[in-house]
Amino acid sequence: MFTGIVAEVGRLERVERTETGRRLVIEGPHTVERLAIGDSVAVNGVCLTAVAVGEDTFEVDAVGETLERTNLGGLAVGVGVNLERPVASADGRFDGHIVQGHVDGVGKIETIDIEGEASRIRVAAPASLAPYLVEKGAVTVDGVSLTITAVSPLQADETWFEVVLIPHTLDVTVLAHWSTGDRVNIESDIFAKYVERLMGTRA
Repeated sequence: MFTGIVAEVGRLERVERTETGRRLVIEGPHTVERLAIGDSVAVNGVCLTAVAVGEDTFEVDAVGETLERTNLGGLAVGVGVNLERPVASADGRFDGHIVQGHVDGVGKIETIDIEGEASRIRVAAPASLAPYLVEKGAVTVDGVSLTITAVSPLQADETWFEVVLIPHTLDVTVLAHWSTGDRVNIESDIFAKYVERLMGTRA
């Protein structure tokens, strides 16, 4: 389980083709501390398993399903990636929201409006995610826990939501490097999915 609070911005050092997909070699000196083979790590919000760990780098395998449902397959060598390790213990501080690292879909950056030192971002999202996006609710974008500030009407032809990135978020994540048209990983709030499922049992 993750919280969406990015611990480090890593760098995609190398991509290797495998029989099942891609192996990503990622530089992240802070992340590899106490990281062991078999441990989980979130890369741009995608929960992956470390298959090799070096002094400053670690390797993860992204299979076809992951490459199809996220933006990992389109990342270029050298780009920054948001990294987070799972929650250490239940008695620690919980600063973000519950993030599973199970990406629900890929969205696209539609607009970026600079508001002083902050940025207002509009993200086009798959229509299937519309029921889970609510104003003042939580959403995870490329592994970062964010608050939705505006959202499209439920029955709108196009589904979108907006978030405002504060200076701190821009400083400690790769979100400052977003451009219009970029594809981003979206994970909706797990509680919204549970509510939908429970309501379905009462229909």
